[in-house]
Amino acid sequence: MRFRGAMGLTHLATTRCSLTAAVAALAIGASPAAAQSTTAPPNLLRVCADPNNLPFSNQRQQGFENRIAELVAREMKAELRYVWWAQRRGYIRNTLRAGLCDVFIGMPTGLDMVLVTRPYYRSTYAFVTKRSGPHIRSFDDARLKRLRVGVQIIGDDFANAPPAEALTHRGIIRNVRGYSVLGDYREPDPPSRIVRAVANGEVDVAVVWGPLAGYFARRSSVPLRVVPVSPEVDVPYLPFVFDIAMGVRRGETALRDTLDAVIVRRQHDIDRILADYGIPRADTPAIVGSVQRGGERSTGSTEGTSATR
Repeated sequence: MRFRGAMGLTHLATTRCSLTAAVAALAIGASPAAAQSTTAPPNLLRVCADPNNLPFSNQRQQGFENRIAELVAREMKAELRYVWWAQRRGYIRNTLRAGLCDVFIGMPTGLDMVLVTRPYYRSTYAFVTKRSGPHIRSFDDARLKRLRVGVQIIGDDFANAPPAEALTHRGIIRNVRGYSVLGDYREPDPPSRIVRAVANGEVDVAVVWGPLAGYFARRSSVPLRVVPVSPEVDVPYLPFVFDIAMGVRRGETALRDTLDAVIVRRQHDIDRILADYGIPRADTPAIVGSVQRGGERSTGSTEGTSATR
């Protein structure tokens, strides 16, 4: 899909979509709510997860969120049970809020549909290029006006993640190609297509959410470069870095507090898991989520930024 003509320009110019808003758009959806389930018995941790969404999770439990879920269940001395549901429109409403499961392992902290824990990592959008190609670090790089640029979009309705908006602000439209974060679910790892597009020469550079960029770039047969975008926050206020936490149903403060305690105790182990998957970090490992002031939670330090390069 290419952004062409008046319709593409209008949608790109008027859509104000952060990662949080994009998640909310999918989470609410329009599909009927599932039947209310009974409360989970003690010593059972029911995790909501996508069965085909690496590097986050899959049914073979190969994702980093699968590994973190295993760590959490061991700490809680609970049996881990997955409720598999594709992250399409309505997925939070039809799983967590319907009582089918109890926790999402990865949720943006700004999502008010759920009660979130303290964040356990912060990641960033990143530029992905071939190592033999242009070394892009900033949205202000003049080369972006002539290179073929891939960006992530939400579904087929031109809802856009922050990078598409940042490019539009700079008049970079006609050479931009959109790749759905949903992808073709009949294929394994649908969101990986945008990284493959760089490897196979379909685009010269792609702007990709960090966990996807770092994980699939590592596994590419073509050497790729992953560089965090700059600036971290565009004007007037368009962030490219996001804190990620766990999410439970609103009102379930006891479970939230238990998960918080696990994160504090096992943050170093979580950091190692994230490093194993090549997740670019926009925080200092073992620092994010460690500060708490009253009822508000600090999002952690942005100093000591590290990334897969």
